[in-house]
Amino acid sequence: AWVGEHHSAGWELISSPELFIAIAAERTKSIKFGTGVISLPYHNPLMTANRIIQLDHHTRGRVMFGAGPGALPSDAAMIGLAPVNMRPRMDEALDCIVPLLRGETVTKKTDWFELVNARLSVGCYTRPTMEIAVASIRSPAGVSAAGRHGASVLVLSGVDDEALKNQVSNWKIYEETCAKHGHKADRRRWSFAIQMHLAETREQAKEDLRYGLMDMLHYFHKFGGTLFPKVEDFDKAVDYVATGGYALRA
Repeated sequence: AWVGEHHSAGWELISSPELFIAIAAERTKSIKFGTGVISLPYHNPLMTANRIIQLDHHTRGRVMFGAGPGALPSDAAMIGLAPVNMRPRMDEALDCIVPLLRGETVTKKTDWFELVNARLSVGCYTRPTMEIAVASIRSPAGVSAAGRHGASVLVLSGVDDEALKNQVSNWKIYEETCAKHGHKADRRRWSFAIQMHLAETREQAKEDLRYGLMDMLHYFHKFGGTLFPKVEDFDKAVDYVATGGYALRA
């Protein structure tokens, strides 16, 4: 289960995936939880590494570290961050977090953070590290960052035909970037996140979706534009999330 970070949209309401995961992990035994994602430009990289390490120990290895630049321009606006700087800052943070998680000491100065002989007090519970994944929507930025660090790829753009076309070219970029940096591209580390609703029967699931489904799709269309179609009819909306964009099956 991947848990994202959002601060401004009034719909996706989890502002701290780490807090959410800590509580959920206490109430479960076998589910693995991932930060899907921590928006790296919003946080000092040393603090991010420390929080995910703590979760790794608390969950006894049931946490995955998912990273991204931040998806909502309105989040960035509230902290005075220009959207054009989000991806470069993600790269700068990731260049520090990955070696920190591997037990290395990091010194790095940028225009938004400085680390001086930074290191973690404790290492990962999961050896050598927990799974590290970088978010990918459609552009090659995410797969390029993942390839540099030998990380997994977490696709967040849906699984409709149009979205998957982009991932064909992104996979090639991922393979090339992995090879360039001495890593091996592995299809088992290529994940596609979808939204799920569970019910006892398919009919009950459809009835449950009368509360909130249309609001959710309107939100995603307003936020993602052409990434998500504008659907006005409830039955068509159910068909879309069950057999189309989200590819949910009975």
